Amino acid sequence: MSSGTITTSEIRATARHDRAAAEAMVVRLLDQLFGLAATGLKINQDQYSLNSVNGVFHADNADFFFKFHQEEGEAEMRGEYYRADILAQAGLPVDLPVHLSNQPGEQILIYRRRDEPRFSDVLRALDLADDPAARGRAIAAERDLNTRIAAVQARTLHAITPTQSQDEAIHRLFHERLVSQPERRFPGGRFADFYVGKDFVFPGCMLAWAELQNLAFVINGQEYATSLGALFAAAHDRLTPTRLADAGGLVAHGDAHNANVWYCDTGDGYPSLAFFDPAFAGEHVPSLLAEVKSTFHNVFAHPFWLYDPELAASRFQARAEVADGRLVVTTDWELSAIRRDLLVVKQETMWRPLLALLRDRGMLPEDWRRVVRLALFLCPTLVMNLRAGVTSHNPVSSLIGLAVAVMVGSEPVRGEDVVTGFLDAIAPAA
Repeated sequence: MSSGTITTSEIRATARHDRAAAEAMVVRLLDQLFGLAATGLKINQDQYSLNSVNGVFHADNADFFFKFHQEEGEAEMRGEYYRADILAQAGLPVDLPVHLSNQPGEQILIYRRRDEPRFSDVLRALDLADDPAARGRAIAAERDLNTRIAAVQARTLHAITPTQSQDEAIHRLFHERLVSQPERRFPGGRFADFYVGKDFVFPGCMLAWAELQNLAFVINGQEYATSLGALFAAAHDRLTPTRLADAGGLVAHGDAHNANVWYCDTGDGYPSLAFFDPAFAGEHVPSLLAEVKSTFHNVFAHPFWLYDPELAASRFQARAEVADGRLVVTTDWELSAIRRDLLVVKQETMWRPLLALLRDRGMLPEDWRRVVRLALFLCPTLVMNLRAGVTSHNPVSSLIGLAVAVMVGSEPVRGEDVVTGFLDAIAPAA
């Protein structure tokens, strides 16, 4: 980190309570890093930027878009941020920045400003009001992107060492959030900060973590085998970066939720998607981790509960009660039509080919379902604090969120649900 340089963590902290002061800090950072004299800089109010800051500015007779992702304890973490060149060279569609800094505490990307919407905004509109024609165009774009991802996975899959796995930045989205740096204490990190020793307020009951962590969830009559506390412990064990080398590595964006994807629809019937913000891209990304974020955040985080908690509370009901050592949850939340379609595309065009490829190369772990489930589980629980009243979450969205986390993380005691259907559909034949 340069001496005297403003850090992205300082900017993000300031933006929570004083947007104008944070904007002035970004202007100074752009001058310090790139010699850019930014004018008209505005930080966007963006519900999708749970761990990042983005905005627009004018400089050198052009308009620009900036974004940076900021993690706790970055200076002690391994790996390198922002490697868009890796994605472009592999053949993935990616918007290349015109300026970038990837040093700890100073990670920021500068792009030429684009007029296209993010794919997340297109899909949110379809969550609010389904339009079969628009949904068909969006699904066509998603299918094309996942087909390209699968082709890159097939070309780049290779054996990796535990050290190569450990050095990938993607672990900052998963295992690194379970432990405290630099001693890597567990429980620690976001897990301890968000949940351990805290109280949870749900419609119908209030629970302390000491009780909640051990309760089995029963969601709309479906009982799940593994409690919240056991899921966190299992994730800490199985998602250890060195252990994930067993399924090989490949080139991947790593954090391709749809707020990091441009949507270009020229009206010719062939819309296209392009990545940006490759903060966690790499060439040795553990194969089973590579597309977990895009799968969870583009499907199971919607409609509304993660990014629009107030809207979720106005549209859905949820209630909980403790009975016989179980947290019995009833809710009318469900995936929307566009999210169901996206899941089918992902399972058919990306996940199923990947697992078949791993099987054919003798690289598919016997517990691959457990690995995928545990990684899916960490997506919602550690991306932001799901407790009501701490961030933007309310009792309804908090309960829906934790129920969804258990649903993706744990096998049902019996029967099946949307997640077991997904995993069964992508499982390679014996």
